[in-house]
Amino acid sequence: MRRALASLGWAAALCGLPGPALALGLMDAYALALRNDPTFQAATREHEAGRENLAIGRAGLLPTLAYSYRKSRNASTVSSADTSVDRDYASYSSGLTLQQPLFDYAAWAAYRQGVAKAALADERLRGRSQELAVRLFGAYSEALLAGEEIDLARAQLKAYREQLALNRHSFEAGEGTRTDLLETQARRDLSVVQEIEAHDALDAALRELQAIVGEPVELPQLAPLTDSFRVASQVPERFEAWRDLAMANNAELASQRHGLDVAEQEIERQRAGHLPTLGLYATTRRTESESESTYDQRYDTDSVGIQFSLPLFSGGRTSAARRQASASYAQAQFELDAQRDGVLNELRRQFNLCASSQAKVRAYELAVNSARLLIEATRKSVGGGERVNLDVLNAEQQYHQARRDLAEARHGYLRAWLQLRFLAGTLDEGDLRTLLGFFVEG
Repeated sequence: MRRALASLGWAAALCGLPGPALALGLMDAYALALRNDPTFQAATREHEAGRENLAIGRAGLLPTLAYSYRKSRNASTVSSADTSVDRDYASYSSGLTLQQPLFDYAAWAAYRQGVAKAALADERLRGRSQELAVRLFGAYSEALLAGEEIDLARAQLKAYREQLALNRHSFEAGEGTRTDLLETQARRDLSVVQEIEAHDALDAALRELQAIVGEPVELPQLAPLTDSFRVASQVPERFEAWRDLAMANNAELASQRHGLDVAEQEIERQRAGHLPTLGLYATTRRTESESESTYDQRYDTDSVGIQFSLPLFSGGRTSAARRQASASYAQAQFELDAQRDGVLNELRRQFNLCASSQAKVRAYELAVNSARLLIEATRKSVGGGERVNLDVLNAEQQYHQARRDLAEARHGYLRAWLQLRFLAGTLDEGDLRTLLGFFVEG
């Protein structure tokens, strides 16, 4: 519980941040998501319900106090050998009973199971809070990337239109061909389609972001990536260090381990069906005419004692329930192994992506510069008769494709950077604030 609250302390503090007016920074968006995201709100209610298992389990070890009262009107006929008497009378009884378990292994196992369930709820909430940050950034990044795709499609469309105007001028002057016109028109029409697709992607990304933050969002509100984008060195540098972090801190794995504890205590709880129980009780009862044998008599009775119970035979139910619990425990063990393998595989993939991103981003930056120079050189070569119109179109396409690849590489790196820390279970406020350095300040 302490670790879950510590991991959410910074998140709860963000709830006091003001909502977006003209700009929606990453931290502002996260503050809104904490208040409005239905998935996270459901997780908080699940956590509240899960924490109650601690009190429920503890209740089986504590005293119980019960009061009963009964008042009734009775009509009876009492017959003897040669007489018959009709009775019409009132009766009542009241009692107060206090019970305290002295030895109840099932109650003790249920208490330990409640502790494990409460810890499981804490870890699930910690995981959901980190997952919220990942989902939010994913939608935020996708919206920005779609916006960049629109800008690139428009720039490409503008370049093709200029090339088409040049082709028409050359054709009218008798220096160009109709084939040049058709080639450029085809590329221009394809750019129109790409822009439409980018608008559709932007609409979907903004809708997903709106569903998380709970308020309408427009692209101009989002903070774009800075031009001086630099991939930082990975810390820790070795995958083994990240693997150890994940094994110790990953919220999903921690939840599975607590689920294994719950299954283990269920075995013990079912095993208690073969064990005796011992308890202390104290009662005080007040009765009047409670039965025919006590007609017109009043009793005040106080009792203190111990109660012992030993199960002998239940038709095989106890043994079957214990075998069932053992099978569920084995299932939980295998599910933990599968979850661990899945987490470590994904952790390795995100680690490799982060490790290679620095070289990829740098390579795409060089590719963009080279493609830009290629366009200029190709245009000059066309004027000298060494290249044709198709070469210019291919150079334009290569340039804009390189810009798209660069944008995707940058956003992919940031998502992998965040995902790596989520899988390692260390994602916190400092990581989100580190991401702010990659965006234009509002």
